[in-house]
Amino acid sequence: MVILCERITQAYKTKGVGKEAKLKSRVLFVSSNVSCPREKPIVTASSFIVIQLLSSPHHINIKAKKEGMRRFVNGKLRSLIVHSLQQTKQHPIRPHQHRTPPLLLSRFLSSSTSFVDVPNSMADKSPHPDTVTVDNINPKVVKCEYAVRGEIVILAGKLQEQLKANPGSLPFNEILYCNIGNPQSLGQQPITYFREVLALCDHPAILDKSETQGLFSADSIERAWDILDQIPGRATGAYSHSQGIKGLRDSIAAGIEARDGYPSDPNDLFLTDGASLAVHKMMTLLIRSEKDGILCPIPQYPLYSASIALHGGTLVPYYLDEASGWGLEISDLKKQLEDSRSKGVSVRALVVINPGNPTGQVLAEDNLRQIVEFCKQEGLVLLADEVYQENIYVPDKEFHSFKKVTRSMGYGENDIALVSFQSVSKGYYGECGKRGGYMEVTGFSPEVREQIYKMASVNLCSNISGQILASLVMSPPKVGDESYELYLAEKGGILSSLKRRAKTLEDALNSLEGVTCNRAEGAMYLFPRIELPQKAIHAAEAAKTAPDAFYCKRLLNATGIVVVPGSGFGQVPGTWHFRCTILPQEDKIPAVVDRLTEFHKKFMDEFRN
Repeated sequence: MVILCERITQAYKTKGVGKEAKLKSRVLFVSSNVSCPREKPIVTASSFIVIQLLSSPHHINIKAKKEGMRRFVNGKLRSLIVHSLQQTKQHPIRPHQHRTPPLLLSRFLSSSTSFVDVPNSMADKSPHPDTVTVDNINPKVVKCEYAVRGEIVILAGKLQEQLKANPGSLPFNEILYCNIGNPQSLGQQPITYFREVLALCDHPAILDKSETQGLFSADSIERAWDILDQIPGRATGAYSHSQGIKGLRDSIAAGIEARDGYPSDPNDLFLTDGASLAVHKMMTLLIRSEKDGILCPIPQYPLYSASIALHGGTLVPYYLDEASGWGLEISDLKKQLEDSRSKGVSVRALVVINPGNPTGQVLAEDNLRQIVEFCKQEGLVLLADEVYQENIYVPDKEFHSFKKVTRSMGYGENDIALVSFQSVSKGYYGECGKRGGYMEVTGFSPEVREQIYKMASVNLCSNISGQILASLVMSPPKVGDESYELYLAEKGGILSSLKRRAKTLEDALNSLEGVTCNRAEGAMYLFPRIELPQKAIHAAEAAKTAPDAFYCKRLLNATGIVVVPGSGFGQVPGTWHFRCTILPQEDKIPAVVDRLTEFHKKFMDEFRN
């Protein structure tokens, strides 16, 4: 402490005040016997120290022009005290008994009392009652879970870092991410036409350069000009209308009409940062309390369970029938609806994912009609997740949108509330990182529509690149366009490869002991069922984890293959599954099959009853 005072006094003299005033300082130690090694320039102690430098006109006769000097020394003292206390952790000194509580007060170089705040973290180890902890944050956040990027994926990230830092340290040389529908991260190439248009829109200065004609197709240049003419300031970095750029919504509406054969109103479209944000908006709109329920398929994409939990609602499950290829039974819908209503839950909406995630089924048109009729009779909003509409792999199934089905049944705006979701992240395009998507909202009153628009305006707008891609996805090159042949070849090549990959993995899974897997009719996933030995189930219980999560973690540690346990999607109690994407590039699929087959055999042998 002497050194501290000496430094302050020296600083004071440096400014030329030493000859005009006498500095009287006093250092008070609340606890005794505090050692202060002379070699350390800053005092560090675990005991509480009170520094009081007293000064007044009686002690120091300083002219008004020296006011700045007082501020200088005051700041110097504050810095030294704070730094001293912070150093305690690095140079701890044996603690001593405290006789009295510390008085954290310094009055320094002023004719009126002023205070120097000194950290008191050492005095009280208990957290401040307002400190943010897991126990006092929003419980809805704690409750929600998202298994697609959960514990096993976090572990995979750590293993990947280990491989990078120490190659050869694990029994595999790469992590194969089969946990999430993220095509381009696994090597899928973007559609050339889409990227050409996007590049030209992002850097319009090159549109006038002569070299551009040789690097870009004529129709991509023309499309970029058309799009830029619709963007405020011709700048993709500008805000747009909160529903999305009107001209781009026109293109999307035209694409919907071409797909369905029924008109689509651009004013019904809300462009969003991926379909996920659109789902969150609808949950915000519909859920008022835990007494509001949303009918969701089980298994389901965890976005729905997570968003329902975040908004404080109740998930009302209806189980897909695995034995019939993950079919949707109306009788089960009615049973779950009646049961929930009997418990006082107001069921607001029905979620249907078609093609299915994680189950990969494609619903037949007759089944869709039954669902529409059910929603109309029960007054439910139909939330149609149709982001995999381009991913169909079997000849006996085709995609039918709920918009098309409702209109073909003669139902219009006043008959049923329907919200359809689409995204640029899936299909054959796989532009996940661009965060583009939309929802088509029909069947709501003008007053409710105003509230939906208000929610959209709170976020100002979705990103412009995503908006452009959504318009390109729904209105791609046409016959006669320069890019059409290349576009058709790229699209066909991706979809046919996905079909082959799905079949290869399906056959491999069905060849494993105790594993059954329905065919992948669409989407990007397989959801095999595993009959785990009782010994493995007991081992999982001992590890305090779900049996399918136990299996998936063992699979990752042995092979580097990342899959998601079925418990993260929901499943019939007593059954176990995992979700595996079909997205690793085709030349990687044999490695996935070999590693999985070898692991599964060893696992079953180890835990055989």
